[in-house]
Amino acid sequence: MLKDITSYDGIYLACGITDMRRSVDGLAIIVKQNFKMDPFANYLFLFCNRNRNRLKALNWDGNGFALYYKRLDGAGARFKWPNSPSDVRNITIRQVHMLMDGLSIDPPKGFGEVTARDFC
Repeated sequence: MLKDITSYDGIYLACGITDMRRSVDGLAIIVKQNFKMDPFANYLFLFCNRNRNRLKALNWDGNGFALYYKRLDGAGARFKWPNSPSDVRNITIRQVHMLMDGLSIDPPKGFGEVTARDFC
């Protein structure tokens, strides 16, 4: 059963591409070996394929792994997934929602930090 996203201690995004033929064991190995993290912790791990139209999410729910899968349909439908290969990023719930809505979680290049005073 899908947990409330606010109940995770952290949400981690596997940047770059992941072979979507991997299932629970293969993704847990990536978490443990490549990212040096505990796949049994209360974290949600997100992975994306080369075409950026399929996403898998892995988490340990206390007595087993849960694997979630999302496939975008439609011409040109893509997740705006960060490209840094073999990198893992801790992201916020807001950033998860941005990804699911087709938005980038990275600021546009060439823009500095934007503050409230910039709009006054």
